[in-house]
Amino acid sequence: MARLFGTDGVRGVANTQLTCDLAFKLGQAAVAFQGKTILIGKDTRLSGDMLESAVAAGIMSMGGTALLAGIIPTPAIALLVRELHCDGGIVISASHNPPEYNGIKLFDGQGFKLPDAVEDEIEAFVARGGAAADELPAGDAVGVALPVDDACELYIAHAVATVADEGIDLSGLKVALDVGHGASCMTSAEALRRLGADVTVVNEDFDGTDINVQCGSTHLGPVCDLVAEIGADVGIAHDGDADRVMLVDAHGNEIDGDVVEAVCAIDLKERGLLAGNTAVSTVMCNLGLAHALRDAGIELVQTKVGDRYVLEAMREGGFVLGGEQSGHMIFLEHNSTGDGLVTALQFLAACKRAGKSIADAAAVIPVIGQLEGRLNADDDGIRIGFPQVVNGGGGCGVAGHHQRLDSARHQPPRCGEAERFHLVLGFCAVGGVGGVAEVEVPLPGHDPPQVPQYADAAHAGVEDGNVILFGVHGFT
Repeated sequence: MARLFGTDGVRGVANTQLTCDLAFKLGQAAVAFQGKTILIGKDTRLSGDMLESAVAAGIMSMGGTALLAGIIPTPAIALLVRELHCDGGIVISASHNPPEYNGIKLFDGQGFKLPDAVEDEIEAFVARGGAAADELPAGDAVGVALPVDDACELYIAHAVATVADEGIDLSGLKVALDVGHGASCMTSAEALRRLGADVTVVNEDFDGTDINVQCGSTHLGPVCDLVAEIGADVGIAHDGDADRVMLVDAHGNEIDGDVVEAVCAIDLKERGLLAGNTAVSTVMCNLGLAHALRDAGIELVQTKVGDRYVLEAMREGGFVLGGEQSGHMIFLEHNSTGDGLVTALQFLAACKRAGKSIADAAAVIPVIGQLEGRLNADDDGIRIGFPQVVNGGGGCGVAGHHQRLDSARHQPPRCGEAERFHLVLGFCAVGGVGGVAEVEVPLPGHDPPQVPQYADAAHAGVEDGNVILFGVHGFT
């Protein structure tokens, strides 16, 4: 049977997979495993009201107090459970997923996602049917629901302070903002304006069925169009719950999480604020991030894919900055989870401190193309197909070429079908990457780095002009 909790809470199609009964039991579990006072937030999905009511009912059935923050970004809940001294928090959101989906993610009293062991206990609680009838309170011991009217204001003030307290404002900056019909419609534009930016917003309205639809951080077309239309200096795009952000420069060039992390890591190091001179990312980060950080004297720690693993490594090592290419960035000095608004503000502040345009600041990371391929493993080896360019295709001459790639046959040590690999030019790592193999392709003029001794190089596979595609085998 599949585990109830995924890497980011419980998700499914609302009302068929993620049912009110399940939401009710998760509300009960929040009180049973965390405490009596639970803060609830949601994004703009139509099913949010339904699931919020069910979760709150579960909390109240256990004698708990459900604090209702309403529509609000996920990172705001992580922040406010601490500020409001709650025992835990719940966000009803499916993040970047389509509108018909929804999710329930739980935070502890310090704003951190729950560890696997606690999630397993909650799953067992839900499987038992929730709280038994003889465990439930009655009469005046039943809980209540209370609104938190200033929840968004508290979060906006916090986000603004992370920059303003450093003596930075954004006056003179022209910003194009796409809030993706999501929760950041309540917060991001106001925060940017308080810092002096001239902000134009698209997709700020919502009807519950349009969140993430051809907009936001996973569809940058609208924000690129707005940048061109108004002559903006920068474009900012959030996903549905605003725990991540993607940006574009004045020319419409994408600025992903790897670029943001490089710029911010170097900025923190120059100010003596980068703990351990180390940043954290995943095995799926672009090789350009590793090069940029190496050249700046910064160590890069890489984890399995998933922000929870990035955060785990940060907490274990005492590091303050970590993130993913998708724009999910954690500034641990400012919040305990990925925070799209704070990330955007910290990036813009770093650019301003450096006295550079957005495009010039982003140039710190070399563009190294990435191809994403589907991996199939069997006893005969690994077959990898490369259907699309993921990153850097426009700049490295790969676009079009990749359409002619069929597959490359490799003969690694014996491997089972369940094994998944991450392939990168120059090194390889084994980890949870969803069955996707990635191959880094150097730009013309970049010499391929030496493949470590533990990996046999070679199956040069494809050579087309200056673009060389390598397969790596001999995994350890």
